[in-house]
Amino acid sequence: MRTVGLSLGLALLCLLCAEAEDPGAAGLDKSQIEGKWYIIALASDSESYLQKKDELKMATATIAVLGEGDLKVSFAIPTPEGCKKSEAIYKQTGVPGEYHSPERGNKTAQVVDTDGKTYAVIFASREKDGKTLHMLRLYSRTQEASPKITAQFKKLAREKSFTDEMIKMLPRQEECSLDDV
Repeated sequence: MRTVGLSLGLALLCLLCAEAEDPGAAGLDKSQIEGKWYIIALASDSESYLQKKDELKMATATIAVLGEGDLKVSFAIPTPEGCKKSEAIYKQTGVPGEYHSPERGNKTAQVVDTDGKTYAVIFASREKDGKTLHMLRLYSRTQEASPKITAQFKKLAREKSFTDEMIKMLPRQEECSLDDV
């Protein structure tokens, strides 16, 4: 669960790289990524994710853009043990569209698809115990994405070599929110 939680926020960081990576978001205003996001779908090759994916529920994240383009990301992640809240700072690496968080591992992320306003699909990787773990996430401003966006997420997941067993559309939850922070 920790791997899933720590990886969730990194993906949001990559929304800033949309202007560099996604021609459709060329005019993206960084202030558009600020605020609340729902993590509504995941795909991962992490063993801990695969073992616990059926227990996972929709998480929330809030992003604030800091000076020099760094990001402060706050999370509320429901777990069987209760609501886990955390916060992390992500820094630009100098590579366009790449961010790094030194907290609990070396993590990088890249935007795969976004409209710059309502959703983003982010591919992230991190090193853990000598292995490189990968995760694809679907973020939305609402607790639901259109069938077209959901289908696009699943298509991108398969293109990144995730099997159907590695893909999880997360159920809604109301018991764990950043609004209480």
